[in-house]
Amino acid sequence: QVQLVESGGGLVQPGGSLRLSCAASRSAFSIDAMGWYRQAPGKERELVARITRGMFIKYADSVKGRFTISRDSAKNTVSLQMNSLKPEDTAVYYCNAELWVPTTTYYWGQGTQVTVSS
Repeated sequence: QVQLVESGGGLVQPGGSLRLSCAASRSAFSIDAMGWYRQAPGKERELVARITRGMFIKYADSVKGRFTISRDSAKNTVSLQMNSLKPEDTAVYYCNAELWVPTTTYYWGQGTQVTVSS
């Protein structure tokens, strides 16, 4: 079991920045991958960025060069630095954790709203 608590969402103008953080209830060394997904109204949930315990990182094409995911294993946190935000980044952002053994299991935070608007 993994509990995840997100923080850092809010309202920002286009071109602005926000930083999301997610705290896990167990050691990050025991979590195989952590990441961020988002869901906009009327759309499916989509991957934003993901980082594995081996530090392999994947970004959605739409955020490459603007968003940076990082993981602090000492603090059991994963963060998402979002720069050059666009209105189309508006969504509820969810923190995710994956455990691969014995079978792949996904855990989710409660979500945090990010709104990009002037």
